[in-house]
Amino acid sequence: MQKNMQNRDIRTLGYVLKRTNYGEADRILNIITPKGKISAIAKGVRKEKSKLAGGVELFSLTDINIHQGRGELGTITSAKMKKYYGNILKDFTAMEFAGLILKKISLASENLDSPEYFEIVDQSLAGLDSGLNKELIESWFWLNLTRISGEEINLYRDINGIKLSPKERYNYDLIEKALVSTYNGELGEEEIKILRLMVTTKLTVTAQIKGIESFLPKILRLARIMSGAV
Repeated sequence: MQKNMQNRDIRTLGYVLKRTNYGEADRILNIITPKGKISAIAKGVRKEKSKLAGGVELFSLTDINIHQGRGELGTITSAKMKKYYGNILKDFTAMEFAGLILKKISLASENLDSPEYFEIVDQSLAGLDSGLNKELIESWFWLNLTRISGEEINLYRDINGIKLSPKERYNYDLIEKALVSTYNGELGEEEIKILRLMVTTKLTVTAQIKGIESFLPKILRLARIMSGAV
């Protein structure tokens, strides 16, 4: 994010998380950027010949200029689309989850304004657009959203603080939010390795794990439970 302190202009890349109609032709936009979430007004954007309209679409990465006046809301002076993830709109399931991503990030960033939220949106939308496995994307999204929000599961020690053993199997205790050693538990050495990678590497790197597809159903189920998505 670049700032010109003389005229208080801001230039940044961003994704529109939420659009709220305002007045006859304006919209207030919530935008996630590499520096966190900002809100700004796009004046006249709902008019037929608006120059801003094409640059503030959902599911697109935009280069935005904002003039920050004395009020809380800045004013968008220009918006140029850098990437448009149009393939998402061709798949209803992908579009539905992409909309949920924007909604969840918008809500989460109200409580914690972390620049990492931008990376989650960026990688998740790119993955959906490129056709990556949807279970993989969703698992990666929920696990990293939980991590940033401070609810990350301990993937190195169990509920009693004992180091996880490759010879043991574990279940997730929802109340204690920790792994519990259990005979025939759902999670073994391979599942825990995948979970660790998901919260420490990019989505595209995780996608390269050989044979990951067979583990995704149980990984996704755990990720949803941890995040409160179910």
